[in-house]
Amino acid sequence: MAGSIRVGIGGWVYEPWRGSFYPAGLRQKDELAYVGTHLTATEINATYYSSQKPATFANWAKAVPDGFQFAVKASRYCTNRKILADAGDSVAKFVGQGISELGDRLGPILWQFMATKQFDSDDFGAFLKLLPSSIDGVPLRHALEVRHDSFDDPAFLALARDAGAAIVLADHDSYPAIRGHDVGLSYRRLMRTQAEEPTGYASADIAGWADDARKAAADGGDVFTFFISGAKEKNPQAAQAMIVAFR
Repeated sequence: MAGSIRVGIGGWVYEPWRGSFYPAGLRQKDELAYVGTHLTATEINATYYSSQKPATFANWAKAVPDGFQFAVKASRYCTNRKILADAGDSVAKFVGQGISELGDRLGPILWQFMATKQFDSDDFGAFLKLLPSSIDGVPLRHALEVRHDSFDDPAFLALARDAGAAIVLADHDSYPAIRGHDVGLSYRRLMRTQAEEPTGYASADIAGWADDARKAAADGGDVFTFFISGAKEKNPQAAQAMIVAFR
């Protein structure tokens, strides 16, 4: 059985999207609902900077249709630290803030590490053991975004595989493009949108990434693709073009 494919953007509040992606005059409080009807996923960025209330997650879940999912960006207090093994309290606070209120709208948790963070097998292995498999009965899936070349190491790939965590595949000028083992989840972050391209990425490139997603889903895994950074004003158009490529 093939896995699902979801395509989205980073967040949903961005002024340049108003009038280019969002219709002129759309109320800001209706923007998430608009994303929900035109894309199939989005990343929640606010959780990276601060905790949210359970009611906030519940309201986000209500704003989007069945099948839509949120990738939740983990708190920087979990990942931006010298010793990852000491992140237990921060991880518990993050997962316990109310993300379970998203219910079946909860997609992967994105654990993003700074570009200066280097791979330490013992420390990273200890960190992975801190990541829970569920919260309040809601299953949790984890994706690791590493940005230092030292992680392009069989030892890291094995640790992630054994923990059941996906490794984010980045399309970026300076971050390593690391493909992990099949763990039933694939996560891509595409960061090369260009302002001069009507759909951010050239149509051939979008077709290539769509084919890549199809192949991953054919093996039974769920695939999440997000267009972020780059020429951010074009990311919704890139996501929509990729969704069209699957039809």
